Amino acid sequence: MEGPEAAELALTAVQKYAENPSAFLALNAGNKMFFGGGGAFIAYRKAGGHFVQFGGVFGPPGQQATLLRDFKEYARARKRVIAGIQLQRADAELYAATGFVLNQVGSSYAVRLPEFTLRGTRFMKLRNKISRARRDGLDVQEVSFAVHRGSVELIDEAWLRGKGRHVKEIEFLVGQTGGPVQRHRRLFLGMLDGRPLAYISYSPAYGSRPGWLHDLSRRMPDAGPGVMEAINATAMEAFTREHAEWLHFGFTPFTGLDAAHELTPSSALTGKLLRFLAEKGESVYPAASQLAYKSKWDPQLVLPEYLAFEGGASLRAVWRILRLTRSI
Repeated sequence: MEGPEAAELALTAVQKYAENPSAFLALNAGNKMFFGGGGAFIAYRKAGGHFVQFGGVFGPPGQQATLLRDFKEYARARKRVIAGIQLQRADAELYAATGFVLNQVGSSYAVRLPEFTLRGTRFMKLRNKISRARRDGLDVQEVSFAVHRGSVELIDEAWLRGKGRHVKEIEFLVGQTGGPVQRHRRLFLGMLDGRPLAYISYSPAYGSRPGWLHDLSRRMPDAGPGVMEAINATAMEAFTREHAEWLHFGFTPFTGLDAAHELTPSSALTGKLLRFLAEKGESVYPAASQLAYKSKWDPQLVLPEYLAFEGGASLRAVWRILRLTRSI
């Protein structure tokens, strides 16, 4: 099943069953969907000899193991092997029980909004950056994507040019704008003297920690200090007024790796590669800068996330999956 009908069916499953705060990304255009009974589904993409699955099985707990078994048979019939990325702990335990080899690949971060405040010495530097951007004339508003699509595209184009002509948009593990589920996202746009300067798109998060996911963010190369922080602070103020519970900052690869989080069975070679990338991989993925931004907001919740390979993993396979997700 494909198209708007599949997107709506998958959206319903995410809203009813998803615990992963990044689950809305399963609805990204470009993902394929494998459906089971009751609308439960698995989101995946093809990569060489693998089906790379995102975020676990979205469906009733009692049907997840069955749908995963059916997906394994579907993949086997097409001579493919399954790999999973950005699995949460409960997902990882299910996969381990069905023959997958697991390794922690990074962590996700979240702030509980009812207790959050920017007061105190801890946030002095952050407050100063936000105040500077606002004093410089930054105007932040929540806007309609349909009305401001041109501004978003203008910022996207400039952001990509600033990264270099060989850089492509990150896919699979970050969100999008537009498409059939855009109405569920929220867009906060920063402007200076009427000129679009930066934006952050937020996606809904469901499950036991509902709220919003700080999803896709882009800025003009000449945007000054504090612009992104001011946009996010404005969004947090709005979410807090609405009594939202959590702001999730999402997944960052190669961060928060801890031997205590590993499951059995795990791959020693995969673990070694991931630890190497955590220590030396800033030149291929800006994990440290992403973590620094998220840490500014003092997240109270840090959750391990996992990479899974059906039957075991080779370094070549791990590399291919990380390349697909643009983690490297």
